[in-house]
Amino acid sequence: MLHTSNPIIKYKVGLINLTEEFGNVSRACMVMSVSRDTFYHYQELIETGRVDALINKSLRAPNLKNRVDSQTEESVFKYDLDFPAHRQVSTSNELRKLDVFISPSVVRSFWLKNELENFKKRLER
Repeated sequence: MLHTSNPIIKYKVGLINLTEEFGNVSRACMVMSVSRDTFYHYQELIETGRVDALINKSLRAPNLKNRVDSQTEESVFKYDLDFPAHRQVSTSNELRKLDVFISPSVVRSFWLKNELENFKKRLER
């Protein structure tokens, strides 16, 4: 019988425990609405690793082409301190005059990421 306090994998461990309780993989999978293939995948992860191996790990590599360098972010940040009332297009155009090439949508993404999406929040900061 496996035990875990991790809420992410509690369902998966519950399936393994239910299978041990019933003594029947098909019945446990039917009760939990999971395919037997999925059950055997979970069981293999437990046998090769620990219970923590059941946590989903993303295999996606980050897309670095979508990242803005720190110097550009700092330029947007400084500009927002001086002119919090400017909108994203104005900010983009004014930064281009300072040789910082950034699109209005990237300015908006920066604001959203740093919780500066409206004038009031930029003004408070």
